Amino acid sequence: MAPTRSQASGWSADEALELLYAAHWRQLVRLGVLLVHDVGTAEEIVQDCFIAVHARWNRLHDPDKALAYLRQSVVNRSRSHLRHLSVVRRHADREAPPEPTSGADRTAYDQARRATVLDALRGLPRRQREVLALRYYLDLSEAEIADMLGISRGAVKSHASRGAAALRVVLGAVIEETR
Repeated sequence: MAPTRSQASGWSADEALELLYAAHWRQLVRLGVLLVHDVGTAEEIVQDCFIAVHARWNRLHDPDKALAYLRQSVVNRSRSHLRHLSVVRRHADREAPPEPTSGADRTAYDQARRATVLDALRGLPRRQREVLALRYYLDLSEAEIADMLGISRGAVKSHASRGAAALRVVLGAVIEETR
């Protein structure tokens, strides 16, 4: 259970973050996975965010907003990670190993379908990808997304609409190819 508004202010960093960790770890990791496309990396990012908030607990202006700070940290660190990867890819001389082929069993089919959706998400501009991840995977409101990303609610609506339309086009083409 996450600390309530009246509780978090008086709690130590250890107490408050222990509760935040128990209540929101998985949700934050899922957000990270949607942004960086790797479970291990997402877990590392989330862990680093918890450590950073713990180290700065006494300097938080409003400890009741620690979860919002954590979410924003996950988004920011994910962006940094993706920027780092793009630099590494630009300077890498070797090619990535080919993707393994999938079988016909249900698990492989589900994994392939999930990979197709994630690939389609990767093809979206960064803001659209972030808005869709926050909206549909974390179920945040437009106001919460706008506040977290520092954009207007209208921009959230616009990014969500454009991102969803682009996904429909890409995923529709994939479905047509498999028929």
